[in-house]
Amino acid sequence: MDCTVHWVPDGGMAFMAETGSGHVLAMDGSADGGGRNLAPRPMETVLAGTGGCTAYDVVTILRRGRHDVRGCSVKLQAERAAADPKVFTRIHMHFVVAGRGLDPDAVARAVALSHEKYCSASAMLAKTAQISTSYEVVAE
Repeated sequence: MDCTVHWVPDGGMAFMAETGSGHVLAMDGSADGGGRNLAPRPMETVLAGTGGCTAYDVVTILRRGRHDVRGCSVKLQAERAAADPKVFTRIHMHFVVAGRGLDPDAVARAVALSHEKYCSASAMLAKTAQISTSYEVVAE
């Protein structure tokens, strides 16, 4: 896996990331940090990537179990250290999983498996952050 990040000099503190899969991701700083607030902060993209990684796992695990999953979202709330490096110290992930006839135990198992075994992003962040999870099942 590779990625190249380029500073956009005319953009203050804007950066463009070009991923190895051929996609582009914009990042920017806040106005008080020299940015123009036109894109997510780099640490927001880390948090978003972690949410995408774990949601991907949950959907995959449920589909493999032949569960009729029709929606999955995860809201992440994070706290960061006050001093540099301002690592994440706490992250809570709340999953909302929708589907027909979904077994809440299967959803709980999928969330736990992602957290404990499969999600490489949350495994890395767990080195500095206390990660907690919760979930709800919505019938469709």
